[in-house]
Amino acid sequence: MSSHREAPEIAKDPVADSTDVYAFVSPDKPDTVTLIANYVPLQGPAGGPNFYEFGDDVLYEIHIDNDGDGKAEVTYQFRFTTEIRNENTFLYNTGPIQSLDSPNWNRRQFYTVTRVEGRGRTQRLGRRIPCPPCNIGPLSTPDYPSLAAAAVKDLGQGRRVFAGQRAEGFYVDLGAIFDLLDPRPFADAHNHFGLAKFPKSGPGVNATRNLNVHSIALQVPISDVTKDGFKGKDVNDPRATIGVWTTASRQRVRMLDTYKNNTWSTGPFRQVSRLAMPLFNEVIIPMGKKDFWNTQSPAGDSQFAKFVANPEVANLLPVLFPGVFPNLDKLNKSGKPRADLLAILLTGIPAGLIPGFQNFTGKTQADLMRLNTAIPPNSKPSIYGLLGGDLAGFPNGRRVFDDVVAIELRAVAGATYALVDKTFTPDGAAAQVDDGVTPDNLDSPYLNTFPFLGVPHSGFTNPAK
Repeated sequence: MSSHREAPEIAKDPVADSTDVYAFVSPDKPDTVTLIANYVPLQGPAGGPNFYEFGDDVLYEIHIDNDGDGKAEVTYQFRFTTEIRNENTFLYNTGPIQSLDSPNWNRRQFYTVTRVEGRGRTQRLGRRIPCPPCNIGPLSTPDYPSLAAAAVKDLGQGRRVFAGQRAEGFYVDLGAIFDLLDPRPFADAHNHFGLAKFPKSGPGVNATRNLNVHSIALQVPISDVTKDGFKGKDVNDPRATIGVWTTASRQRVRMLDTYKNNTWSTGPFRQVSRLAMPLFNEVIIPMGKKDFWNTQSPAGDSQFAKFVANPEVANLLPVLFPGVFPNLDKLNKSGKPRADLLAILLTGIPAGLIPGFQNFTGKTQADLMRLNTAIPPNSKPSIYGLLGGDLAGFPNGRRVFDDVVAIELRAVAGATYALVDKTFTPDGAAAQVDDGVTPDNLDSPYLNTFPFLGVPHSGFTNPAK
């Protein structure tokens, strides 16, 4: 999975668990970038009576590095507050919720947005901005798209924001991937560990189908996040590329008030979750370092570079699929570090490897979602991004529909190594391996405009998986 339950400790703290980060030049407003950070993974739509929400005691942040040092020059902070109208009912709502200030809605959530520059200068962009309710059902939320549209707020100076429940847009065959790396379309080629009964090849199954997530979406002018306010069209200008990541932090001291039967927090904030590139902590960082990785800054990611240079999945593929990846097997045994993956994941891709493209941020190794803002949206995008010839797609940022599982599996399998070693021939399977799941496996389609992720699934009408 992209980053759902990716580490033992954060799996126990879903409201602080970052699941996906998206960063792309906005197709509905090409002079802006859209930044999306998702939290609270794997939400079953029928979540009552205590429906999903953001944590009032969590500091959510979206960070931008625009000078290549792995540190934030711009940060957008989000703090949430929950209000209860009637403490004497168990109900989330006592009638239809037809507006964001409906008296029938009993448990509402508001938030504040603050912009922080690297020098410590802060600017309050908005306060007491309402979240929409969760999508409960046709009686409680009879016109959910209108409620969500009303929750998109103009912050001025070309900025827009939304925070609330959306349909899970990340698609993956989680069951197959973590059943000893057995993508269903290629199951017949798996070694099966000598078992007499084993899965046969077939179509992928989307494990996140009909699930929801909580999304923080921000659309800002390109000049808001680039170095020196750059908004030019020169792809090779280093100021065009930004690095994006999200974090969640909790205060160090948490107390239980037995008199009021609640908890309160105090002290400085400590980072408990972070995310940029999908699947980084999920499948690259080893189990014993996952929780530690979540507490670290991208600026210190050189300490994890050895796991990128020699990824475990690359070594497993020739073993699990005998005879399918002979060239990858030779590359693994040669001991050569995976310079292609080090570039894609930790420094960005320098100019000269892909015609008309670069998203290089410098020598500092850092897990960042790198986006070259000078590359405009593609009117005919490929879900395979750069591997599909689409310069506006992953790993040049990430759009909501990009097939990051297939792209990263193919890169790890050797499809991108020829970029750095012209003598290497990728195995034929490297360009085909994936989990067999695409956006066609979603039941709530993406939107063409901000906030782009689809209408969340209703608890009443959610179909059985």
